[in-house]
Amino acid sequence: MTTDLFDTVDPYVWLAILGVTAATFITRSSLFVLGARVQFPPVVEAALRFAPACALAAIVAADLAFAEGQLRIDAGNHKLIAGCIGIVIFSLTRSIIGTIAGGMLAFWLLHFWLPMLA
Repeated sequence: MTTDLFDTVDPYVWLAILGVTAATFITRSSLFVLGARVQFPPVVEAALRFAPACALAAIVAADLAFAEGQLRIDAGNHKLIAGCIGIVIFSLTRSIIGTIAGGMLAFWLLHFWLPMLA
């Protein structure tokens, strides 16, 4: 005897799934559907240019600040220290490759080499 998935799940759950799906579809497709008929004010367009960089910064900052699922803003958080070193390297050189290489080298030294000295 097989059980149908629709029988085992509460109808309100299916209604919630359909509602969230519809809301997501409408909000994400609205600019594609409306196209050039929607004009944003210049201030909004200028602010939206920074949205991808802000989203990336939020993701990176969260990854650097948390270690092992805990918020760690201390000297034991090697990712955070290496990220700060990367910020300093970029501020001085404006080189993306140098920032990546320097940050990874700093992380590698802090994470693997520093514990051997202790």
